[in-house]
Amino acid sequence: MRIARFSLDGNVAFGVVEGDAETEGGPVLDIIKGHPFAEFERSGQKLPLSKVRLLPPVLPNKVVAIGRNYAEHAKEMGNEVPDAPVVFFKPSTSVCGPHDPVTYPSFSSEVHYEAELAVVIGRLCKDVPRERVHDVILGYTCGNDITARDIQRAESQWARAKGFDTSCPLGPWVETELDASDLGVMCTVNGEQRQLGRTSEMVRSIEDLVVHITEAMTLLPGDVILTGTPAGVGPLGIGDEVAVTIEGIGTLTNKVVKRD
Repeated sequence: MRIARFSLDGNVAFGVVEGDAETEGGPVLDIIKGHPFAEFERSGQKLPLSKVRLLPPVLPNKVVAIGRNYAEHAKEMGNEVPDAPVVFFKPSTSVCGPHDPVTYPSFSSEVHYEAELAVVIGRLCKDVPRERVHDVILGYTCGNDITARDIQRAESQWARAKGFDTSCPLGPWVETELDASDLGVMCTVNGEQRQLGRTSEMVRSIEDLVVHITEAMTLLPGDVILTGTPAGVGPLGIGDEVAVTIEGIGTLTNKVVKRD
């Protein structure tokens, strides 16, 4: 099930996406009653997907991100695979949605894309045992851990490098029925392929990450875990269109713009 968050005429709601580009009339949204973090009903009121604005599929309290979780990416950055997961945060204010502009930060001259599988948490959880990990996951979406690489190199903490406004595009929706253990992850810039990997190449699995993170902190419904990026990261320029495509989910597209 694909669950999207959208706005229409100033009203925000969730809906189930039905159909695809091949469907006559295109995909539609069946508006749901309530929200996806509890049992809900479909209203039967349907809207063409083309008539609404897709928003970030969730508004996370926090985005917990993982660094160097693909060996080839660690290597291309001149790093070893760490003994323990590298965990950092992106603030809620970094989140933007499909087709939202990514604003090039004024304090950086080297901004990179990082295509990632994003895990969306479905219920409050702490100290999750490995066998219960999938019980706390609502589903999966596409993420882009956009990074001011020059600032990351210059500053020992990554808060500015990875936490600036619009540095965390998410979308286009949450796919709730998916085996995420071996999915293709691709990034293109202006239609040219830049990254191509598979989630099976992650050093630490989704189960490993949820167990590790929840040993330390409580995750809330709507929180997001970014699981790391494959090799092939590189620069973005103003005017570039960057797209993250994950098998079984869809494509998240954003354009880089100059800060006003």
